[in-house]
Amino acid sequence: MIWQTHEVSNQYEELADYSLYDSDPALREALLRADAGWAEAGLRAYGEHMGRADSFELAEQANRHAPELRAFDRRGRRLDQVDYHPAWHQLLALYREQGLVSLPFDSQRPGRWTATMAGLYLHGQVEGGSLCPATMTQAAIPLLRREPALWAQLGDKLFSRVHDSRDLPLERKASAWIGMGMTEKQGGSDVRANTTQATPLGAGGRGGEYRLRGHKWFWSAPMCDAHLVVAKTADGAPCCFYLPRWRPDGERNAVRIQRLKDKVGNRSNAGCEVEFQDAWGVLIGEEGRGIPTIIEMAGYTRLNCVIGSAALLRQGTVQALAYARRRMAFGKRLAEQPLMRAVLADLALESEAALQLAARLSEAFERDDAPAQRGWKRIVTPAAKFWVCKRAVELSGEAMEVFGGNGYVDGPMARLYREAPLNSIWEGSGNVMCLDVIRALQREPEAWQALLEDLAALSGGEPALAAALAQLRELAARPAELEPLGRRFAQLLALTAQACLLTCHAPAALSQGFIASRLSDGQWGRVAGALDANRLQIEAILQRALPD
Repeated sequence: MIWQTHEVSNQYEELADYSLYDSDPALREALLRADAGWAEAGLRAYGEHMGRADSFELAEQANRHAPELRAFDRRGRRLDQVDYHPAWHQLLALYREQGLVSLPFDSQRPGRWTATMAGLYLHGQVEGGSLCPATMTQAAIPLLRREPALWAQLGDKLFSRVHDSRDLPLERKASAWIGMGMTEKQGGSDVRANTTQATPLGAGGRGGEYRLRGHKWFWSAPMCDAHLVVAKTADGAPCCFYLPRWRPDGERNAVRIQRLKDKVGNRSNAGCEVEFQDAWGVLIGEEGRGIPTIIEMAGYTRLNCVIGSAALLRQGTVQALAYARRRMAFGKRLAEQPLMRAVLADLALESEAALQLAARLSEAFERDDAPAQRGWKRIVTPAAKFWVCKRAVELSGEAMEVFGGNGYVDGPMARLYREAPLNSIWEGSGNVMCLDVIRALQREPEAWQALLEDLAALSGGEPALAAALAQLRELAARPAELEPLGRRFAQLLALTAQACLLTCHAPAALSQGFIASRLSDGQWGRVAGALDANRLQIEAILQRALPD
């Protein structure tokens, strides 16, 4: 028997049983700006559900009981099956029931992309791993829609609101999940270095059947019903292929799982290495255009990386603030201590800035017909992927530190911290994003100029923002010198965009605090909380983040 001889006091659990939606005024305002009020009732209900203690417990269970590989059955027959904890399937079912997988593509309703952003943002505050198959499936829809034969088989299953976890041929299932596979051992982000070979069966050509032989070093969500992959044909041309888990003849496809990855975070979701042993696939897109095809898919997933990181920032901020308002230290509540208030305010500024940027990018994905919209979508998206995801890595650590040792041990704060680096690495790490920013502005000068004009209109004539925009113009006008300054440029672009959006859409306490702490001289590279707290409206910033 274990005897407890002391009273436990001044100990508090993480915040739960609260509405993720109603506690977030910035999110509600973003929906209304995008004419997405039609989605509010559903999102409110989802925010209440995801904020429940039992939803946080599902996330805990799904990550504690990691997926397990069963390569063979008891008699030695190849299975290549990954078993998940039931909590994983409950989380996928919750997300799919909201229609969020297909929402951007199932109608032309205004605000559908912002509504999708909001749902992903709510879910990602509780559990991030289950967003991986959801994101890849969503991103595959526009590609597969251009393939009539495949779409006839897949369309209703991709738009389904039912989660079907059975490992069966697709025609026997109610819904489908789609994954992707690009990177190989020798190449990483350099997809052109891929060596996997695709050989036509019969005549080949568009829509033709191929057999694939090679490998993928990162193969996420292996129990998806199909994956989109890059492989080279005999002439060395990279092509994109649709590889189902089950072949048309009813046999499992020859995609052999070698081992599961032992990941830092994202442990609820399986990642693995696979070998293609003459796997059956179908060409999609144009022959030789495999990289642009798969990069189109990656463009959508990069947006979701930004949203997912914004979700981590939001949850870290809310948990840190709620805890600091209850925990006593040195004779006061933590949230009353001046230095802690500076840290909490910094977290709140970063969180709302990330959400405002994610919301604006979502609007651009919905309406990319004008030059300014293309500028946001094609130039700002990789900058946001670079910056917001990196900030989530740093500031999830700061939020965890508010809890002290209690944050470092098992629980939501430690899970947020472990989850954060994935979005920064997945779908192109930092340098790749910075290079994409430079390439995009050079390829689309009209979109770049329209973007600058749009930012200037949002800035309200704020002198610090005018100076930042002038610096961006100056740097972009020196293309030969820009690549070594890629990180500086992407950071400045993201910060300027965030500051302009806050100036236009957030209370003055937020926008002025962000500009003073991010775009003033000498502020770059600082640690969280190292701001001039005496000049900021701290209480207004904290109340905006989480009202008492």
